[in-house]
Amino acid sequence: MLPRLSRPRALALCALPVLALFGVAAFAPLPFTLAQPGSTANVLGDDHGTPVISIKGAPTRPTKGELRMTTILATGPTADVGIGDVIDGWFRTDRAVLPRDSVYPTGGSEKEIEKHNLDDMRKSQDSAVDAALNYLGKKPGSVDVTLSLADVGGPSAGLFFALGIVDKLDGDGSGGDLTGGRTIAGTGTIEANGSVGAVGGVSLKTQAARRDGATVFLVPKAECREAGAELPEGMRLIPVTTLKSAVSSLRALEQGHRVPSC
Repeated sequence: MLPRLSRPRALALCALPVLALFGVAAFAPLPFTLAQPGSTANVLGDDHGTPVISIKGAPTRPTKGELRMTTILATGPTADVGIGDVIDGWFRTDRAVLPRDSVYPTGGSEKEIEKHNLDDMRKSQDSAVDAALNYLGKKPGSVDVTLSLADVGGPSAGLFFALGIVDKLDGDGSGGDLTGGRTIAGTGTIEANGSVGAVGGVSLKTQAARRDGATVFLVPKAECREAGAELPEGMRLIPVTTLKSAVSSLRALEQGHRVPSC
């Protein structure tokens, strides 16, 4: 017959496996990525001395204000993230804990992921050019647009590349700037037909935008709630679904008319 254990001793023995699991978790890497606000770039300006947007075959106009695309900075696909990092990230507004697969869905080595992100950026740039020229009713064959932005991968700058092209070629359509002289920031993928898609990490991107002087943030409409969760003071959110709606909202903002909000 097995000896009868006292209740305290039984509880202590039952707790040992749980404590052992916590001990392992404290030192074992977890399948998460830590992200924080990244850099921003004015697509109407220069990058390392080269214009981000260069246009040939059509007259361009001088622009005022800024159109800033935004990024997040994430730990690499092979970085070790421990439970302490995760807990710290959950309690900070300037950090986010994301499933590694959501940030690096393709897997592979760091070089393979970098190549994939750069390929996405190139496709995004092509779509941005097509979307902007389609919106303006111009044929790609007679207008040559070159986009140059180093050290940035992925498709999330698509909307702002397209807006930058529109601003340089047509402004607000009435001789003014799309920005109205403001610093406008935002994010969003874009298709050749002008539709804008979600990107992720928008609550961190709003912080990067405010840090770099923006007061207005264009966000894919589907991500309004996330963008508003940690919205910096003094930042105005404008939801967009298409390039056309983004241009219309910026025109309305410049002219003091009613502007959509999240």
